[in-house]
Amino acid sequence: MQGMLDREGPVPVYKQVAEMIRMRIMAGDLGPGEAVPSEAELEIEYGIAKTTARRVARELREQGLAYTVQGEGTFVGEPGTPRPADQIPVYQQIAAGIQRRIEAGELLPNRRIPSEKELMRKHGVAKATVRQAMAFLRDQGWVFTVEYRGTYVSPAESWPRPTK
Repeated sequence: MQGMLDREGPVPVYKQVAEMIRMRIMAGDLGPGEAVPSEAELEIEYGIAKTTARRVARELREQGLAYTVQGEGTFVGEPGTPRPADQIPVYQQIAAGIQRRIEAGELLPNRRIPSEKELMRKHGVAKATVRQAMAFLRDQGWVFTVEYRGTYVSPAESWPRPTK
């Protein structure tokens, strides 16, 4: 694709790349909630610098075609557009599984949830990913952590209330 870029012309390269991605979105090749190619992917695919790749994402956001989630990437659509299940971060998938087990009564209030090691083994992820899932659940009120003892299911009154 980089052969299609006019590096000597009046239109900045980042605008040309953003236009190519816009065309992929309009053609349906990139659907709502799907990831836009990462900065690293853009660098390789189009032979551009990191700063140019970053400007591509900014241009797509300014055009209202994409939104960025810190640490996760840039996605097609408006902020909050649901992402396909295969593009939900692994830590959120782990957290959702634990939340379902709490709601189903499999994991009881004031009882320990599976350990970091168990979750790492079950999901094939690094400790940092499991800790991110726990932080996510803690922030929502599903669990609490006791230093040197583990993470426990919060009392039911601390759980998030369903939104109607």
